[in-house]
Amino acid sequence: MEKGDCCTATQEYPHPFIFEVKLTRAQRIRGLILGSVLVPVRVTLAALFFLIMWPIARLRLAGLSEEERARPVAGWRRWLFHPIILLLSRAVFVSLGFPWVKVKGRRADLKEAPVLVVAPHSGFLDMLVLCPTQLATVVSRYENTKLPVIGALLEFNQSVLVSRKDPESRKEAVVKLNERLTSKGYWPQMLMFPEGTTTNGRALIKFKPGAFLAGVPVQPVLLRYPNKVDTVRWTYKGASWTEALWHTASQFYTNMTVEYLPVYNPSEEEKKDPSLYADNVQRLMAKALGVPATDHVMEGRVPVSKLGGLSLPLEPPGRVTLSLLRKNGLEAREIKAALAKMIDRCRSGAQGSKASADELTSIFSLKDKQTAVSICGLYSKDETVDLRQLYFSVSALSVFTNFKALLHAAFTLFDQESKGSLSAEELSDLMGALLGIPQHNTGPLYAEASGQGMLTEESLLRVLTTHPTYQKVVNDYLQGEEAGPQPPPAAAAANGKAVNNNGVTHGANGFLQHNKKFE
Repeated sequence: MEKGDCCTATQEYPHPFIFEVKLTRAQRIRGLILGSVLVPVRVTLAALFFLIMWPIARLRLAGLSEEERARPVAGWRRWLFHPIILLLSRAVFVSLGFPWVKVKGRRADLKEAPVLVVAPHSGFLDMLVLCPTQLATVVSRYENTKLPVIGALLEFNQSVLVSRKDPESRKEAVVKLNERLTSKGYWPQMLMFPEGTTTNGRALIKFKPGAFLAGVPVQPVLLRYPNKVDTVRWTYKGASWTEALWHTASQFYTNMTVEYLPVYNPSEEEKKDPSLYADNVQRLMAKALGVPATDHVMEGRVPVSKLGGLSLPLEPPGRVTLSLLRKNGLEAREIKAALAKMIDRCRSGAQGSKASADELTSIFSLKDKQTAVSICGLYSKDETVDLRQLYFSVSALSVFTNFKALLHAAFTLFDQESKGSLSAEELSDLMGALLGIPQHNTGPLYAEASGQGMLTEESLLRVLTTHPTYQKVVNDYLQGEEAGPQPPPAAAAANGKAVNNNGVTHGANGFLQHNKKFE
């Protein structure tokens, strides 16, 4: 690998969604001095080029009907406006300190590969890859169309838009993607970041199947930033986009390498199974980068790993909750008493299982409401929390009860009709409570634990404690401190081997666990 990309973050970071800019004292002083001069100038120039692009981008589709906008732009509207926007786009990145881009390999033409899959995805500066790919069409969030300039550029690009809040929008986006990727040259080449979110680049997280649904050939594209100081990453935790921009613009220049790998032609098996296709391309690209391929994904706002259909939070809400409570001076007996109040309330059903931050402050006898708000934020998007999730996810990691007793309490609570068995939906709710985040794919677990057509407490306990996959879930995620030091769940599930018609055999590529006892 190139200089600047050779370190293994498995030794630095517990998972791919954390990144901090590593600077020596001398580098920080140098960056402060240079940044005070370079950053204002560079940001002003970039903003100026963006403002020039804004009206030009709008002109490309001006006067066209909705029907005409639904077809690829051709003729004078393409040969006139496309080179101008391409030139101005490149000028934006030159002004931010990217004077050149090193290109390796050959970009496949549209007929060879209708889609370019780019990884790793590190941050908004990755969009520079659009310049050497001649402004290939992208997929973007619908919400981005509301942003100044960006909305105009997405319209210019005729991007496929998807709203994460609207399931129907996702379905429509899939239909559009399939239509474009199978249009045999009618639509321009597309560019997609199959990871779907940004990471620290030290591993490739699980690829989303969108780019592979059509079963057409893809060209893998690798992005590298071979610099002495890595500044471009913008992740779930750690460096923010403003820090990434400041540190990058404070450098004299920043290197970027775009490498085109050979076109990947899917096998018949991969065409029928987009997930298999995506996994095999992920492993191929990870091998070329020299990093692990993992089963990590970002689900909603939560980074998770996938195992046996379950979504396992990389930072368990129960563990973080215990840490917050202890930092606020709560002792074990006080936490235990508060948990008892919660389960009593859930069992009675009188007040419901939802609690506000104010109620949580009272239950834990907290000195300030902010801790309760922080705890609510671990489980929901507002200042409320489902006490069932809070109780079971915290209890699973505490010393107050063993797993068998905890499962009995959960089973009894979620067996709403007291029939001695759980439905598939009730199992999802139970596992969501134990793990602290919603579970949307408990079908494999339900099938494994309901051999006789019914999922009983005994059958669920048996599967969770003896089945190799689910036993790992219990041992790594649902054991209290008495079990000894627990690694945060950053280990990826093992991937099976698969052979494609390019003659490449791919095996499992794990991600090292980070052994650190919960504090």
